[in-house]
Amino acid sequence: MGGTRSGKSGIAQRWAEAVAPQRLYLATCWAEDEEMARRVTRHQNMRGAGWQCLEEPLNPAAALDRLFAATSQVGGVRSSQTPSAMDGPVGPDVPDGPEMPNGPEMPNGPKMPKGPGGPESAAPGVILLDCISLWIANLLARDQDEEIILRNVSALGERLAAPPLPVAVVSAETGLGLVPMSPLGRAFNDVLGLANQELARVCHHVVFVSCGLPLALKGALPEELC
Repeated sequence: MGGTRSGKSGIAQRWAEAVAPQRLYLATCWAEDEEMARRVTRHQNMRGAGWQCLEEPLNPAAALDRLFAATSQVGGVRSSQTPSAMDGPVGPDVPDGPEMPNGPEMPNGPKMPKGPGGPESAAPGVILLDCISLWIANLLARDQDEEIILRNVSALGERLAAPPLPVAVVSAETGLGLVPMSPLGRAFNDVLGLANQELARVCHHVVFVSCGLPLALKGALPEELC
């Protein structure tokens, strides 16, 4: 995790590319305007061969369920392998699954993994979830209250507690600056801070990024980043 333009996504990508030749980028961004679409394109251009992409702006826990199930069907990475970086690890399933937010449907429906090989590309050996802060913003924009959002965060945390393949999670640290002036801005800071704490508890490693440099907050710095 880190601040804006801290290099956190680049560090996470570097880690994922060192872990496995086939990677899946689980994106929570919802490109609803031209400026955000340009940001998405810039991120896509930074990823080369070996990447697939799955877009899930509202329910990343359910997306991980599908990906983990597919991994187990094709063999994938053994669950006994140690995951790395704000990476964590899928714990016991939540019986009813994470609570889906109310609100309008995604503009073109959920997106399935895509990449150079299309939906039938080789199974990924690592997942990069980017990012928690945009996911929280999406839920707040759909009038979800703090209690519901944190229940969804807990559901995601259960899936990160012991995944069948390595997972890296990117999030922003927004609590180091001024307190926002708007009620929505303050609510975002509060909920994101609580979400980061919840996910950090279940992750094996937590890395803070500033000026493009990684600093281990929990566990040793993954060797792929040394």
